Amino acid sequence: MSDHPDWVADPDHPRHLDLEGAWNFRDLGGYVGRDGRPVRWRRLFRADGLDRLTEADLLRVEELGLRTVIDLRTGDEVAKGRIAESTGDVAWHHLPMLDVLPPREDYHDWVGPSYVAEQYMSMAESAGTSIAAFLGLLCDADAYPVVYHCFAGKDRTGILTALVLGLLGVDDADIAADYALSQLAMGRLLEWLRAQYGANVAEIESSAPAIIAAEPATMNEFLDRFRAAYGSFDAYAAGLGHPHAGALLAQILLEG
Repeated sequence: MSDHPDWVADPDHPRHLDLEGAWNFRDLGGYVGRDGRPVRWRRLFRADGLDRLTEADLLRVEELGLRTVIDLRTGDEVAKGRIAESTGDVAWHHLPMLDVLPPREDYHDWVGPSYVAEQYMSMAESAGTSIAAFLGLLCDADAYPVVYHCFAGKDRTGILTALVLGLLGVDDADIAADYALSQLAMGRLLEWLRAQYGANVAEIESSAPAIIAAEPATMNEFLDRFRAAYGSFDAYAAGLGHPHAGALLAQILLEG
């Protein structure tokens, strides 16, 4: 972990946004990147399901001045709802990381670091078209502020956060620590799911360990596997048609 004293939060820039309907909406500012330059605050956000935002939440989000929303969910998930189309002057992009969600009977496996890291690698390999488009959007300075999200803001969002922070030169320990911050929100998400399922809550209880799991070891193993497969974040981005992504993102997102 870097020696930046406020890697979790800055007194003037809370990392977590306190919202009623989304519990994993947070700022990626403050992490130390290339040449000791910190990531700018209030430029790039990661989040969970923005379709759950309340009217009060939408007003709060509008204060951020968002210009781009990137939705990583499947088509079926989007069909059930997405961020309100009236949310300011915001461009919405659907870049699914999966065609379909894993079957619920497989969720009990989504706990062990090795298994989850393997699934993350599978998405990094199979979702190249969406990830390339994602990098293209983030390399456009006019797209900011940007938020990207999935359902829980943990797995699909976590993979792309690792990629962005890695391209910015953020330490692996900080990338893993940011990933683990999702644990703070998963308890609230689980309570919401229990309320939604009502009499069928047993179905959610069987998936609870997978919903809550966000261990640093999982991200560390993913990063190790990722480098073993691609060599570096820059090489991976180059393979997707963005050889200058690291430099462009540093220019846009790093202080100084």
